[in-house]
Order: sequence, then structure tokens, then C-alpha cells
Amino acid sequence: MPSWNRRRFLAAAAVAGAGGLALALRPSDRGANHSRYYLRLGKALTEAGLARPTLVIDQRRLFANADLLHRRLRGRFAYRVVAKSLPSLPLIETVMHRTDTRRLMVFHQPFLNLVAEELPRTDVLLGKPMPVAAAARFYDRHVELAFDPGRQLQWLIDSGARLRQYRELASQRQIPMRINLEIDVGLHRGGLRSVDELAEMLEVIETDRLLTFSGFMGYEPHVVKMPGIIGGPDRAFEKAQASYRMFVNAAERKLGRSIADLTLNAGGSPTYQLYDSDEPANELSAGSALVKPSDFDLDTLADHQPAAFIATPVIKALDATEVPGLEPLSGVMAWINPNRRKAFFIYGGYWKAIPESPAGLSINPIYGHSTNQEMLNGSQSIDLRPDDWVFLRPTQSEQVFLQFGDIAVYDGSQITAEWPIFT
Repeated sequence: MPSWNRRRFLAAAAVAGAGGLALALRPSDRGANHSRYYLRLGKALTEAGLARPTLVIDQRRLFANADLLHRRLRGRFAYRVVAKSLPSLPLIETVMHRTDTRRLMVFHQPFLNLVAEELPRTDVLLGKPMPVAAAARFYDRHVELAFDPGRQLQWLIDSGARLRQYRELASQRQIPMRINLEIDVGLHRGGLRSVDELAEMLEVIETDRLLTFSGFMGYEPHVVKMPGIIGGPDRAFEKAQASYRMFVNAAERKLGRSIADLTLNAGGSPTYQLYDSDEPANELSAGSALVKPSDFDLDTLADHQPAAFIATPVIKALDATEVPGLEPLSGVMAWINPNRRKAFFIYGGYWKAIPESPAGLSINPIYGHSTNQEMLNGSQSIDLRPDDWVFLRPTQSEQVFLQFGDIAVYDGSQITAEWPIFT
């Protein structure tokens, strides 16, 4: 074969090989239209007159998740509702009624004052140590009604220095304060790490007429993320429980009495199903498990259902995706990835959320995000028009829920209520 023919043949083979490789690596069409579930949900939102980004809770799924949690814990552990993950008074009241509990965990001073005023029969444990100035602000704004902080509120304390600040506040105000001690059981985000530190703090509490030791809080969400090379979740959970038990035993030795009747709080949505009656804790906390944002798609929550969605209208639906400055390449990019062929601009965007329905929608990484009109790409298989609904799943609940105003409550056929969020 002449050399020029050989070169032409090799070049053609290279082009053909590259084209074949590109074709082999080309993503398949992942697009599909709404399932019957999302069509019904969209119809309910439209009939309710909603036409803006809306946080929706499926009440039937919420109830199913709450019932599952209640069955898992009943007879073994008390349940404490994590308010930051369900930041709406009607939502919290619904969960408390469904799970037969009056225990709350609160993480923010303004919300603490709101809960004390609106839910005065609750038992409240702080979920994080608050600056003593925030505690003072709570008392400044607390109206002396049915909620009695001296009996119903536990301040979380993580160090001897903070304990001394709270002791001084109690002395200045002449108010009784219940003190729950945060212990480090492996998360290493602060808290007590030694029994010597515990002994010193118990001495301070026990010798002060205004302070009362109310128990421990040991949080361990890290255990579900531990890789197998270091023993995996099972080993990490065992170590966390051994640490917790060490603090309980040390406290009982120091005090000369059992503390089984105090608040021994542990757990969280990722871990609550790991517990059995042999653990040192006597109550578990959870909140996100009841609405299951996408960050909680974990093996330990496989039996829970997603119950919260962001619904937002389509503003514009375009048959081709054009990125400014790259217009000549639009056809090539659509061929390379058929799931970027169409462009849908939605009302709002840039939330901590992932597209859920229609299937196959995604953010364009070149075009970028927008809080005004986010672009979502999809394939030819997706038939969305202006005013149709797009649904996303929040990745978390605690901040995302606060971005949309009242929560729309869906009962499977219609929107039955709008629950105000914490403000």
C-alpha cells in the first residue's frame, strides 16, 4: 500500500475509533415524564392556586415515617423531636401527637422562646451549647406563663468554662438551671472527653444550690460513615456506646447514686435504628428521618420514605440548550449528552436540593446556578411546558424548609393546609 494511502487509512481508523469511543461513552437518555404520583401532586398544587416555589410535605408519608419510628422505639427509648429539622410549629405538634411525646430538642434562641410560648407543655433539651449571652436573652424575652424553664428546660454545657458562665448567670438572675452535659463519644466536635473533667464539672453543679445535673447528650452521626477498613459502622457504634457507658458509670460513682432516671440522650436520624435496649442511653432524638431529605438516603433509613419536596413552576421551556458564547457547539453538546438537549428555566433555584421529577433533569455545569431562573437540562423524552411543575428533593430540611414560607400539606389528593414556618 502506498505510504499516502497508509497514512489516510490510519487517520480514518483513528477518527472512526474516536467516534466509536465517544459513542460508547455517550450517556443514555435518562429522561421520562412525571409519574402518576407527581402528576397528582402537581394537580393538587394548581388547584390550590399555588404558582411559586413551594415546600410540600406529603402527610401520608410523614405519618408512615413517624409510625415506623414510634414502633421501633416503643417500650425501649423515649423519643425527642429535633425541632431544627422540622421547623414549623404545626409540623412539630403533628409529629409529637403521632409519636406520643412532649420532648423537644431546640437549637436556636429565638425558636426556644417561640416554643416556650406556643408549646408550653414541652420538655426542652438544647441541641448545642449556646453562648451565655443567648441564654440571658432567652430569659429577657421569656414571658412567665405556663412554661417553667427551671423544670422544663435543659441547657447543654460542653466545658468547664461554659459551666462557670452559666453558674454566674444563674447567680445574677437567681434562677434555677438544669444542666445537661455534652459528652464526646467519637464525633470530636467538642464536649467532655475525660472522666476527670466530668468529676470537676459535677462538683461545681452539685455544690451550687441553683444548678441541677439533668443528664448527658452524646451525638454519634459519624458512625454510619466509617469505612470498613477501620471496622465500619458496627465497630464505630460499639466504641461510641462504650464511651457513653464510661461517662454514665463515672457519674454514678461520683454522685453515689443511679442516674438512670435522668435524660441520657443519644442518637439521630441516621443512627436511631442501631440502638437496642442494652445501650446506656434512655432517649433518642430524630427529625430528618420523618421527612427524609436526600442526604438521608442511607442504609439505616432504607425503610423510610421521602416526604418533603420543593415544587416550582416552569417559566420557560426551550427545545435547545444554548450556552452564551458557545452557541455553535449547542448541537455537538446535545449529541455528546442527550440529557442536555432541552433547557427548562424554573421559578427560583440554587437551593440545597436535587431534581427529582421529571426524571433525568440536571443542572448545566457550564451555565451555572441562578436563584432567579435556574436552568435545568433534560432530554427529548421530557415534555415540560411553561406553568408545568418541577419537583426537587431537599438535601436537608433544617435550612431549606425556611426558604419558602408556609409549607403546603398534601394528603394524597389535595392541599389540605398551609403550615407556617419558624420565624
